[in-house]
Amino acid sequence: MTRGIFRHTKWIAAGALAACVATATPAVAATTPTVSCTSAKAGLADKLKRDITSALSNRSGTVAVGLYDRTTKTTCTLRASSAYDSASVVKVTVLATLLWDAKKHNRYLTTTESNLAKAMITKSDNDATSKLWRQLGMTKIKGFLAAAGMTQTKPGANNYWGLTQITVTDEQKLLKLVTAKNTVLSDNSRAYILKLMGQVISSQRWGTPYGRPSGVSWHVKNGWLQRSTHGWRVHSVGTFTGGGHDYMITVLTHGNSTMNYGITTIQGVAKAIHKDLAAS
Repeated sequence: MTRGIFRHTKWIAAGALAACVATATPAVAATTPTVSCTSAKAGLADKLKRDITSALSNRSGTVAVGLYDRTTKTTCTLRASSAYDSASVVKVTVLATLLWDAKKHNRYLTTTESNLAKAMITKSDNDATSKLWRQLGMTKIKGFLAAAGMTQTKPGANNYWGLTQITVTDEQKLLKLVTAKNTVLSDNSRAYILKLMGQVISSQRWGTPYGRPSGVSWHVKNGWLQRSTHGWRVHSVGTFTGGGHDYMITVLTHGNSTMNYGITTIQGVAKAIHKDLAAS
């Protein structure tokens, strides 16, 4: 409680100071994160930066964005290292950990594991996730995160997998592993993850796939969670191939008034990205 009062007092003091000293205002404005893009394709980075910024211009809440397109070597980021409660987006990490561990022990998934994995990804089944999370345990989960280089991801304590702390940087690392040959996940494991992400039930296909051109294949996993602070967390991670592109998008949000508000924010960003890549 004391900390909250102190913070409140500090902001009142800062506000009073800003009113007296006009030069304090630009310093505050300069701390606002902006979209950063780079690309090997001439003009694409500037267009994406402008259009993603525009899509977010009138949206409230706090949004983090990651884009990587292998074809044009394009990367865009916004708040790439900011931590968010994972909600159900962590389920892709759970599945990847399960497959990584099975590969280490040179075994296939059991029928039970396969059924749980399918329910977890395609229907976002929480009970299935809890069973797999407990089965794996913290040692294996942290082992996979280390192998994947996902150093910013902090697993939720006491089996609260939905409170795992994730960042755009780490989610994009995971999507890169899932979509290209590597030493962490076998080709079969990658194909299995993508297969399930491509079978998500229709009511959960919102988010990053929104606005993609016809002929572009999608694989998605979304997450949503309401808590007393920061309102609704609404997230979407997706991978896309087709139209001469091979790309992945992560959008993490919190501070949404409703789940639908968060979805609309994510879809505005996704639509701008798909449109700009299709035109490049």
